[in-house]
Parts: sequence; structure tokens; C-alpha cells
Amino acid sequence: CGETAYVKLLTQLFGDRAMIANATGCSSIYGGNLPTTPYTTRPDGRGPTWSNSLFEDNAEFGFGMRLAVDKFNAYALELLGKVLSGAAGCKDAPAELLTAIRDADQSSQAAIEAQRGRVADLKKFLGGCKCSVCDQLLSVADYLVKKSVWVLGGDGWAYDIGYGGLDHVLASGRNINVLVLDTEVYSNTGGQASKSTPMGAVAKFASAGKLMMKKDMGMISMSYGNIYVAYVAMGANPNQTVKAFVEAEAYNGPSLIIAYSHCISHGINMTKGLVEQKEAVNSGHFPLYRFNPALVAEGKNGLTLDSKLPTMKFSEHAMKEQRFKVLANAQPELAKKLMETADKLVAARFDKLQKLAGL
Repeated sequence: CGETAYVKLLTQLFGDRAMIANATGCSSIYGGNLPTTPYTTRPDGRGPTWSNSLFEDNAEFGFGMRLAVDKFNAYALELLGKVLSGAAGCKDAPAELLTAIRDADQSSQAAIEAQRGRVADLKKFLGGCKCSVCDQLLSVADYLVKKSVWVLGGDGWAYDIGYGGLDHVLASGRNINVLVLDTEVYSNTGGQASKSTPMGAVAKFASAGKLMMKKDMGMISMSYGNIYVAYVAMGANPNQTVKAFVEAEAYNGPSLIIAYSHCISHGINMTKGLVEQKEAVNSGHFPLYRFNPALVAEGKNGLTLDSKLPTMKFSEHAMKEQRFKVLANAQPELAKKLMETADKLVAARFDKLQKLAGL
């Protein structure tokens, strides 16, 4: 399965502070299962907070996490200010420590670890203080350390059933990260076509081949101007994948990562899944790029196209997968027509991205 590598990477990068809302689907099944799981903890036991919500409201579920974290952080800072100013009536308050916590930069892992150490010292002090303000601050002190809120699920959730909520959350402007594990089909419920399914692919409810092109979630999201957007494929460019995850998490606003995930529903040799990912990119079907609004704020072009010019047609890649070959066997004329159309549209899309990146 192509999905698990991205989930493992997320945990490795941000697991010490990640709060994850997981849509029902393949990712919630293997994510919530034991004894095998793509999630992990550090040697000190610190790891992600994870919870599973419904298929249709996962973005809102994660948004609730973001709002709660922000509220607790604001409340903790308010109480810290009272202790620092003396309004709490607390004796021997460590002013230097309190000031350092209040003004801390947490833009890097090292800075977050330093803040975590300061908060640990603060909690020792608060535990020995008897005033009510210190008691309240002790209950929310952990929210003085930066939290990384992630919403993740498959394309069936993100492109279709949960899209209305996802669009609402992305448009909120809040600092929330979305990871879409894009298998281009409803994998967990038997392989129905989704709006991410490519033209010409056969799936349930598209037995004569998908007649429409794959929905362009990236372009839709980029139109807002303030959403970080990245298309990644581990098998094609692992370095670009890591860079996108780091940039998305660092961006102080909504971010969307769409990760190409090979799937058994594609009708491929699953031991060569990463090769399939690479060919999906090389054919122009899944171009790799990053759109960073922070660059736009600096007066630069926010779009970076990480893919090279396609080295093969989309149809050359597609016809190596059973989901496309089955239509060619059953209705060769229709399959040929759809592939010819898809080749033109895929090439036009890449050309458009290339021009936008060159502005």
C-alpha cells in the first residue's frame, strides 16, 4: 500500500507534537489497528495524538482540534501574564522563565524542544504553588508548546463526500494541515470511482471507463491564494516529499498535501508500487509541485514545479495498469478514444503549470 509511507513520514517528522484527525477509510483501518501501525513514538515515549471521525465530517473534526488548541494556548498565555505581573498573588514567580516562555520562538524543532524544557520547569514551579491561578495554568501549560494539527484521509473523503467541509476548513485561514492519500478510487469500500479517478479507468460505477478527467484539487485550492499546496509522490522524488511536508507544517496557515498512493485497486504488481508512482509522474499525470504563499508575500512566484518534462504519454503509463487495460479489452474503440483525449488534457495541464511556474 502506498499510503502508509506518508503516514510514517508524518509521524517521524512531527509525531512529538502532532494531533491527527483521521477520516474513516483505509487509513483509519490500518491506523487504528494493532499490533501493526504506521505510527510510532520517540525513545522518550512522546508520540502523536490520534482520533478517527466519520467519512463526511473529518475536516470539521480536525478543525475543532485546531480551535481547541488555539483557545487553550490563549488561555495559558493569559494566566501566565497574571503570574508574571503579580496579579495572581504568587510569591517568588520565576520572571525570567515566564518571560522566555511567553516570547519563545518555536519555528524549528530545536526551538520547540527548548520550549518544552522551559514548560517542564514551569510545571515544577506551579506544582509547588498554592494559588488558584497557578492551579489553572498547570492544567493548560502543555499548550504553551506548539502543536501540529493534521487532518488526513483518502480521496473518497477529500475529493467527494467530505469536500464541502474540507473546502470550508481550508478557506478558514487557520493553521491546519491536510494530507490526502490519493489512491484515485474508493479503496476501502470496494473500489468505486471517485472524482480523483483518472479518465479511462474502470471502477465500480464507471464500468465503461471514467469519462471525466481527475478533479484538480490543487488548482482549486491555489485559487484562494493563502493555502499551501503540494503534490508529492514518494516513489518519484522522496526529497521533494520531505521538503513539502516540512514547508507545509512550517507555513502559518492552511496547507494541503496530495500524495500519490499506489493501490491494489490499480491492478498492478504491488511489489513495484514505487515504480508505478514514478511513471505516473513521468507521464505528466501526477506532476510534482509546491505552491507556497509565504513566497508570494515576499514578492516571488509561489509556484515551484518539481517535475521535469514528461518522458512518456499518459496512455503509455495507464496501459500498464489493469484498471485501464480491462476497458481496452472489452471496448477497444472507446478505450482508444478516452486515452487520446486524456493524453491531450494531461499534456495541456502540465503546460499550464509550467507557464504558471515561469511567471
